[in-house]
Amino acid sequence: MAMTPIDQHIAPGKFPGGDAASLLGDGPGRRGDRIFRAVALGAGLVVLVVLALIAASTTHEAWPAFRAEGLSFITSSTWIPAENKFGALAFIYGTVLSSMLALVLSVPVSLGIALYANEAAPSRIRRPIVYVMDLLAAIPSVVYGLWGIIVLAPFLGPNVYEPINNAVGGWPVIGWFLKGTSGRSFMTAGIILAIMITPIITSLSREVIATVPRAQREAAYGMGATRWEMIRTAVLPWGRGGIVGAVMLGLGRAMGETIAVALVIGSQTGQITTHLFEAGDSMAAVIVNQFGEATGTHRAALVGLGVVLFLVTILVNVSARSIVGRFDRQARGA
Repeated sequence: MAMTPIDQHIAPGKFPGGDAASLLGDGPGRRGDRIFRAVALGAGLVVLVVLALIAASTTHEAWPAFRAEGLSFITSSTWIPAENKFGALAFIYGTVLSSMLALVLSVPVSLGIALYANEAAPSRIRRPIVYVMDLLAAIPSVVYGLWGIIVLAPFLGPNVYEPINNAVGGWPVIGWFLKGTSGRSFMTAGIILAIMITPIITSLSREVIATVPRAQREAAYGMGATRWEMIRTAVLPWGRGGIVGAVMLGLGRAMGETIAVALVIGSQTGQITTHLFEAGDSMAAVIVNQFGEATGTHRAALVGLGVVLFLVTILVNVSARSIVGRFDRQARGA
């Protein structure tokens, strides 16, 4: 195709006054973009620096215990401060077990509430549900803990745990888990944590589900899908990455919870058992219970528990980010 005189005069990518960038000039908008980019980069670097300083300072404080115990600090469950023996395995186990129980109890309820609020609830009910979830998220953890130790634990022990223990405690496999009669136990801690993380998972999941395009729902209905089939084929695949991220965020909250767990888990030091209705302990709970009177290596060991909890929380967040990223890549590929 022949070039017109104007095309010959203006070279590709050029304007009479120069290229496109020079024509637009270095106006206030572009300077603002560069300033915003620099501020955002600085904020991100500040977060990384703060995390690095926290890790370095706590590791330095915990180093006497790490040096004295070595690898047995993580692999041993013997925690006897009077004999300078510090093994954190029982507390790591208690933290993971109570957090997993919280997820098992909370995730189905949270997703059910989020799906009902977005897909089925009338408008006059949807708004109160949102308000209640926000209200539950704002309640301080110490209130949950006090309610758990004053009301929930005394009720669950004789009225729920004891009958279950009497009925199935001697059975194989099932009896390994549903055994014990203590109201302050792993299960009670899991129930309290589940109540605490349900508003978080529900709110985030509801926001993710709300981003599903309306056309996608209508397409599923147009193919003859029922409401559940529409949710299963159109809503959940679209929002699964965000839902997984919400669950992982709730898991991080459960693993780091201190006061509420310390009040209801029983604080049975060194207890590693599959019996969910027995007392135990967690890393955050033992720190808050013993730090006030700890000195020397004992204090360093408690700080070491904080370092381990910090690393576990980072691993959970990194895992969540990788899982969400994988789902996003799969969605883009699809």
